[in-house]
Amino acid sequence: MKTLLLMRHAKSSWKDVKKNEDILRPLDKKGEKDARKMTDLLEEHELLPQVILTSTARRARETANVFFARCCDEITFIALNALYMAEPSTVLEILKALPDSAQRVMVIGHNPGLEGLLQHLTGEVESLPTASVAVLQLPIDHWTTVSLDTHAEKMEKWKPKDA
Repeated sequence: MKTLLLMRHAKSSWKDVKKNEDILRPLDKKGEKDARKMTDLLEEHELLPQVILTSTARRARETANVFFARCCDEITFIALNALYMAEPSTVLEILKALPDSAQRVMVIGHNPGLEGLLQHLTGEVESLPTASVAVLQLPIDHWTTVSLDTHAEKMEKWKPKDA
């Protein structure tokens, strides 16, 4: 069994950013606070990831950095251009390249791709508001076998107000 944590980046700001610079938007104060809350919640439930895969968008990297700052010795942090606005199939291809030693992996990205992946894996239509995390158990032993046909069990779904 593998654990997959899907996290939408925390709330970002449009202040001082031109519309065509979406990838450059930073977290706002609420986003920073929410990312810390979710880090605390996952640590409390002993669900901090071993590997974080994040979009290269600034808001996603800043969300990931909150986790990394807390546990930098224990987390492998990988920022990938391919995760910026990625489709579910792209996320799965990235997961397939992970070593099997990674038992708990977090993907920090964007909607609609993360919600689409959550729907494919669980068969449920659910929203992922900013900074929310869905915790999935995948019935696989090897990341190479994950696919759109994999049926995951949703263990938890938290929003910052739950923390």
